[in-house]
Amino acid sequence: MDVIDQKIALEKLNCGLPVIFQTDTLPAIGCLPKFSEIIYKIKNRDRNKPLILMGADILQFNEFVSQSALDDFKYMASKYWPGPLTIIVPISEKSKSFLTSKSSTLGLRIPNSMMAKFLIKGSGPLLTSSANISGKPTSISAEDISSDLPDIDILGPVPWEKCSGKASTIISWVNRGKWKIIREGQILIPGIG
Repeated sequence: MDVIDQKIALEKLNCGLPVIFQTDTLPAIGCLPKFSEIIYKIKNRDRNKPLILMGADILQFNEFVSQSALDDFKYMASKYWPGPLTIIVPISEKSKSFLTSKSSTLGLRIPNSMMAKFLIKGSGPLLTSSANISGKPTSISAEDISSDLPDIDILGPVPWEKCSGKASTIISWVNRGKWKIIREGQILIPGIG
C-alpha cells in the first residue's frame, strides 16, 4: 500500500493520476475533472454512470450550477452541507466540459471530512466515485482498498478516521422548489418524495 501525504497527492492529481481518500460516507477515488477517463478505466465503470464533483466549499460550485437552479441549490447546500448529500443540478453552459454523462446535469457534494476538504481545497473540485471496482462491494479501510486497487496511491495518514460506510443520499432538481430522491442514503430530507 502506497500511502502519500497531501503534497504528493496534489502533485499526483496535477499529473493526471487519481488518489484515494477518506470521506464521511465511503472512501473515494478522485481526479481532476480533465482526467476523468482514468476513473472509468480503473473501476471498469459504465461510461453511462456519471461521476460526482466533490468540493471543499460551496463557492467552488457556483460557476457550475445553471442560473435556473442556483437559488434552490444554495438553499439545499446551506442546509445539508457538509454532509452525506449529493445534489444533482443542471450545469451551466460554460461548465459543460465537466459533464461525465449524456444529461446536462452534474452531481455535487461537500463531504463532512477534514481529510477530503483539505485535499480538495488544495486541488480544486475533484470528480469522484467510491473506491472500488464497479459492481464489487466497497471496502472502508485503506488496507482493504489497497488490495482492491493496488496501483492507486492512498492519502494518509492511515488508519483513517471511521466513516459511516453508507452511501450519500442523492437528490435531483426538477424545477423551482421541487426535488426528487434518486437514491435513499444516510440522511432523510423531509418533503422530498
